[in-house]
Amino acid sequence: MEALIDGDHSADARGAARERLLLAASDLFCRHGINATGVDTVVAAAGTAKTTLYKAYGSKDGLVEAVLEHEGELWRSWFVNEVDSISGDATNKLVHLFDVLKKWFSEENFFGCPFINAVGEHDKDDDRLRGIALKHKSIVLDKIRSLAQDARPQDPEGLTHELALLIDGAIVAALITRDPNVADHARNAASRILMK
Repeated sequence: MEALIDGDHSADARGAARERLLLAASDLFCRHGINATGVDTVVAAAGTAKTTLYKAYGSKDGLVEAVLEHEGELWRSWFVNEVDSISGDATNKLVHLFDVLKKWFSEENFFGCPFINAVGEHDKDDDRLRGIALKHKSIVLDKIRSLAQDARPQDPEGLTHELALLIDGAIVAALITRDPNVADHARNAASRILMK
């Protein structure tokens, strides 16, 4: 069957194989790490041939970039929708965005932030992955900043970065401890910051 799929040059077949590769790589990279996951493992999990991966993404690096873009888009959409659904004013949304994070930390497939993990396991001089991570972070910061402008109009930038540090710290702590309740401590800290 795989030979037919890889040999079929229809756009639908190529798109389906590309999607399977992306989903398999997303799971494997997040679960086991990028460096620990070889191309052979990805293609086996996706049920495609290695040539399909190279045709679709050019290289493992291209696949890594596609995974980060895909994971980032999904996560940001989910996060923004969840934060927007929190009732109350901007201050309440900023405090309770940590409850949103707690939901994420409680998921069985929570393996930390793919961007923090990718930068952490690669060459620290690799600006390519750092650039992708910073792009993701800047979009998240824009959402926080929009709320911070209402919550602390005299210093929205300071508040944005204070909360971003709490978010990053909570993500790393939840990954290491496997305890979603670290989000409660971050929420309490955010509440104290917002009372300044």
